Amino acid sequence: MASSFGSSYSGLKCRDGIFYAGSNTHDLKKWPAQSIPIGHQGRRKCRVGVSVVRSQGADVAELQASSSGPLLVPRQRYCEATHMTIRRKTRTVNIGGVTIGSEHPIRVQTMTTTDTCDVQATVEQVMRIADKGADLVRITVQGKREADACFDIKNTLVQKGYSIPLVADIHFAPSVALRVAECFDKIRINPGNFADRRAKFETLEYTEDDYQKELEHIENVFSPLVEKCKKYGRAMRIGTNHGSLSDRIMSYYGDSPRGMVESAFEFARICRKMDYHNFLFSMKASNPVVMVQAYRLLVAEMNVVGWDYPLHLGVTEAGEGEDGRMKSAIGIGALLQDGLGDTIRVSLTEEPEYEIDPCTRLAKLGMEASRLQRGVEPFEEKHRHYFDFQRRTGELPSQKEGEEVDYRGVLHRDGSVLMSVTLQQLKNPELLYKSLATKLIVGMPFKDLATVDTILLRELPPVEDKSRLAIKRLIDVSIGVLTPLSEQLTKPLPNAMVLVTLDEFSSGAHKLLPAGTRLAITLRGDEPYEELAILKNSDAIMLLLDLPRTDKKVSRVHASRRLFEYLQENQLNFPVIHHLQYPSGTERDDLVISAGSEAGALLVDGLGDGIFLEAPDHDFEFLRTTAFGMLQGCRMRNTKTEYVSCPSCGRTLFDLQEISAEIREKTSHLPGVSIAIMGCIVNGPGEMADADFGYVGGAPGKIDLYVGKTVVKRAIAMEQATDALIQLIKDHGRWVDPPKEEE
Repeated sequence: MASSFGSSYSGLKCRDGIFYAGSNTHDLKKWPAQSIPIGHQGRRKCRVGVSVVRSQGADVAELQASSSGPLLVPRQRYCEATHMTIRRKTRTVNIGGVTIGSEHPIRVQTMTTTDTCDVQATVEQVMRIADKGADLVRITVQGKREADACFDIKNTLVQKGYSIPLVADIHFAPSVALRVAECFDKIRINPGNFADRRAKFETLEYTEDDYQKELEHIENVFSPLVEKCKKYGRAMRIGTNHGSLSDRIMSYYGDSPRGMVESAFEFARICRKMDYHNFLFSMKASNPVVMVQAYRLLVAEMNVVGWDYPLHLGVTEAGEGEDGRMKSAIGIGALLQDGLGDTIRVSLTEEPEYEIDPCTRLAKLGMEASRLQRGVEPFEEKHRHYFDFQRRTGELPSQKEGEEVDYRGVLHRDGSVLMSVTLQQLKNPELLYKSLATKLIVGMPFKDLATVDTILLRELPPVEDKSRLAIKRLIDVSIGVLTPLSEQLTKPLPNAMVLVTLDEFSSGAHKLLPAGTRLAITLRGDEPYEELAILKNSDAIMLLLDLPRTDKKVSRVHASRRLFEYLQENQLNFPVIHHLQYPSGTERDDLVISAGSEAGALLVDGLGDGIFLEAPDHDFEFLRTTAFGMLQGCRMRNTKTEYVSCPSCGRTLFDLQEISAEIREKTSHLPGVSIAIMGCIVNGPGEMADADFGYVGGAPGKIDLYVGKTVVKRAIAMEQATDALIQLIKDHGRWVDPPKEEE
């Protein structure tokens, strides 16, 4: 009889010392036995033979080596189709009369920020949230007093005519969960701290017996809550947070998506053992790349074992403003494009009712994509990495003999930003240079950290026009200048790069240009392969991927994946820029959500070398900062301070919005530095895995400061804490003084 193995891939089965993927052992190709580390850093090893299931079905899995080391990564199905959006089929979960699952609309939710013991304030906030259109509201319940208050909150809302389902957010408190399950409609438990002690980020050594005893402890602590939920008809979310994995899980699997999935599965197996199925999963992280990988891995694992539980999506600690919306759009939007997700939350450091609008926009995007089943013709996908990040890096321009200018700077190795410039902007060169974020020295432009890499001039000034001097100065400092073929043929601009369509290139129209002219080719991505074959004869400096938004049935994400697959299969290493053009009337938030969901969904897979946003109704600065924000949100090009900022809840020990604004005002000029601003300790140290420095509420009026996951100063008076944080940054050599404006 095959026995399950607590390995890094729960779909592996062991028989006679040989490991198999899936439930069947026929039609298997066996490889020679090899020593494979199971878990983090190879602390537990065994001799295994790796096998690959070749039969078709839900449990099909192909194991491939991870880019980060010998840990095997399953290359199995994580969505219904990789060439189009088909919503993943799930069971229905009932939460106080609101149904969650693939047969229902994508639900939106948020979380209160009031003190739960303040019944009146909490009730009023819940009503505002419900009036904005939320389907669910989550409330933090950290102790017995808060649990008792929940009964009053529920009763008061019912008396006021509000039936919106309420969700209890539980950390560290199984007894509190048992109490509140008697009145709230759903319990969210964090598998990282529901039964385990608070993580100390220690490396622990386990024998098989030790590990099994820990699992038995979890079952003993968790089973009463499952029984209570069954008795009262309550729902549950098993919600893993990247920042609060237990020491036990991290010792086995590392601080990784694999550990996140296994942490949730431990609790789900108990639910299933007790025949309880009214639950769903979440895999949240502040890093959109980690978040996307974790959800995909979760679904892939569920496919292997035949589970169909719904998903709640969210990027935790996303921050505020457009940065927070962009991070959320990248993570949530990427999954919605693959048909994953049944309920969502956009976690912002703002009032909770402000989260509903971006949630609703994302839900609409996801529902429309799956309703229309946007996509392209089926194609075989062999090169994209679903579960671990590997960037396909286009070959940057090199200098050719005899060229008068240096083209090596027209693209950036960490991701490029292109912008469209008008003739009107050329009339005021100094203002143009500033809008491109160049550094001005005696009125002359020089490249800076967040300078636009290349501009597109759809219309060139006349040959003798004095504004051409401004263009020349940009070219002289390696800022690229693109112009359409028709413009360059009629009003030649020395050293310009020429933008041609794929049809123009195929027809040979570009041969009218002087020999050696640098070309950029614009294309849709869904062209027939016979048409794309002409790219093999090109030495284009870049490709602009531009699918018109008028094509409602064609998906930009899937067309782009198809193009990247073609390029990689044919070893064509052109840099590819995602070019998104928005029509007049596009709202600001729609642009952010759409761009993050479409281009961001590709960049988190390492597909793309830059962003080019055009929208006639929006100002130049907004488009530039949005493009750079997307690159930073996808962990590519870092041009400003990165903030991990929690959205606040009833546990928060200070005014998060006020303190966050204060810290940002004083530290926003530190590119390459990451600062976590956390209202309490629940997700603090763990979520700061991605942060250099942390500002965490330790007690009322007191702040703890961290370097990475290590607390270095405790109980600092709040009035002094921001200055102490700045001093800490200085002590570690990461501080620079804010730049002075040129007079």
